[in-house]
Amino acid sequence: MTWISKAITLFGAVLLGHACYSAQEHSALQSFKAATATLTSSSLAVASLPVDIAIETVIAITVILFGLVLGTRPLRPIQWRVWAGKIEREGEEGFMDNDGEVNKDFVGNPFKFLETRPGFVDIRKQRKEFASWVKTSSTQ
Repeated sequence: MTWISKAITLFGAVLLGHACYSAQEHSALQSFKAATATLTSSSLAVASLPVDIAIETVIAITVILFGLVLGTRPLRPIQWRVWAGKIEREGEEGFMDNDGEVNKDFVGNPFKFLETRPGFVDIRKQRKEFASWVKTSSTQ
């Protein structure tokens, strides 16, 4: 994560903490009012969470999500051929984290084994070479 995304996430966490503290204080105040109301009268007024605390909670969660999304690295291609092409074009630089380190699951070119294996055997070519070898060895 970059410092900008960390700062945004931290700001959202502070907002969320403040919203939680405000909700707890509101709940404690309402329970205190309910306790004193039962001593004086029998009517109970149930109050829901104030709108400003609910809005602050939604905004805090949105800010946290924005900070986390801002700090994620780009998604990898889904198709193998696209991913292998990216590896060949960019090498390790294409798989750097936001901290500047190569991903731990970077293995290099996934098709390197296919490129280094011996080619397919051409049976017809070998048959012709064998036939010409037999002809040359039988004439001698």
